[in-house]
Amino acid sequence: MRFDAETEQKSHVLNLERRGDTVFARIDERDYEIELRDLNGGAYLLIDGTAVYDCLVSTSDEQPNQFEVQLSGRTFAVTLVDPKRLRSGQSSGRENHGVARIQASMPGKVVRVLVEVGVKVEAGAGIVVVEAMKMQNEMKAPKSGTVVSLTAVPGATVNAGDVLAMIE
Repeated sequence: MRFDAETEQKSHVLNLERRGDTVFARIDERDYEIELRDLNGGAYLLIDGTAVYDCLVSTSDEQPNQFEVQLSGRTFAVTLVDPKRLRSGQSSGRENHGVARIQASMPGKVVRVLVEVGVKVEAGAGIVVVEAMKMQNEMKAPKSGTVVSLTAVPGATVNAGDVLAMIE
């Protein structure tokens, strides 16, 4: 699963896949293969080769996408954004200000572009249609605003996480 993560004013791209007790993670351009042991209550044991790390993860009911991660004596505030939420038109509070990115949630082919740069759109309006796994998915505006960037081109192949449009 792909996420955008923000920590200490830095943005990162996370790709996570779990198979049994093994987590395959790509953080930005670095790959990790870590054995994960769930100790309950948000406590985990992370095993990377011969290195072992204690990890404690907590979240609040008010902000389920915000986490506090304690690892190796350091505490990190992490906010995760799922690109599928941008596609569905749902908006987190942070998308109400600034630029919202419309991203491909999985690899596919751009079938149609429904808007042009400079067009004003309402939240939930269709922006781009991408075909993936023989299904067409309409990527929608997560907020009202103006289309300021459009990189999607009909017939183009896209990868998961590719930015197709930006709305300000």
